Amino acid sequence: MTSEPLPVQDLAPDQKYVSLLWAGPDRAAEVASLHAQLFNPAWSEDSIRTSLDHPASTAFIAFDGRTRQAVGFVMGQLAADEAEILSIGVTPLWQRHGLGRRMIEGLARAIERAEAKRLFLDVAADNDAAMGLYLGLGFTATGLRRGYYQRADGPPVDALTLALNVGQPLKVQPSKTGRL
Repeated sequence: MTSEPLPVQDLAPDQKYVSLLWAGPDRAAEVASLHAQLFNPAWSEDSIRTSLDHPASTAFIAFDGRTRQAVGFVMGQLAADEAEILSIGVTPLWQRHGLGRRMIEGLARAIERAEAKRLFLDVAADNDAAMGLYLGLGFTATGLRRGYYQRADGPPVDALTLALNVGQPLKVQPSKTGRL
């Protein structure tokens, strides 16, 4: 007897059913599909495969074991003693349920093992939810890139460059719902 995946609409997000799996080039189609759902313009499957195939790539994909569906991803890259989050995304149903935090924590552990000291990322200045997550984890602003994000439906948006010192405990701040 095989169990069938449960319908997504019948399930509330629950982290205990999520697994973070290493994402290599063989996961490019899944990551590209998620990226296309979340970003405009989306990265192509080929560009994602190339990034995941790079020797300095560190990436994870999050799967809901009940539905057998990918619900998030994080792609990072190491360079000497630093690392950068290239892209991170969580499907709308799973946003604000702690999955982004969990993926960043997983990536931070992986890059720390590779002896990285700092983790960088760029975030759109108007992305309040992401800013709350990153600042809540202990990232600090280190720079500004004017007009960095080109939007198909509006003017360019500035990016803030944020950095986290790896190896120190990440901040723990429960949300209003009690979730991290």
